[in-house]
Amino acid sequence: MEKQEINNQQLSVGQCKARLNAIADALHVIGGKWKLRIIVALKEGNKRFNELQRLIDGISARVLSAELKELELNGFVKRNVHSGMSVTVEYELTAYSETLDSVLQSLSEWGAMHKDKVRKSLHEGNLV
Repeated sequence: MEKQEINNQQLSVGQCKARLNAIADALHVIGGKWKLRIIVALKEGNKRFNELQRLIDGISARVLSAELKELELNGFVKRNVHSGMSVTVEYELTAYSETLDSVLQSLSEWGAMHKDKVRKSLHEGNLV
């Protein structure tokens, strides 16, 4: 059976394909430019639609609406409708969204490290 090495770990072709499929599934659910930003914005507490749009630079109302629907379908976000004198809608994270905490922490750390590396490379005149 053919083996491939990932992080000094021997994986069979089947294991490698399973890993690739799992990553593809994860990226399908949380990938893209906006989903993780929305989740991070909601970590600070429940937000109304316009609050989210103001907080997340560059997102259009149409895109925010579509992304919130997808996040709700995948169990990360809950939409709460409050009726009173006027109907208000708030979005909040579900308990399931906490399963992304380690992913968000790792991405944040890696992003900061990468940005620093690129800045240093540009400052030194290197592009690698």
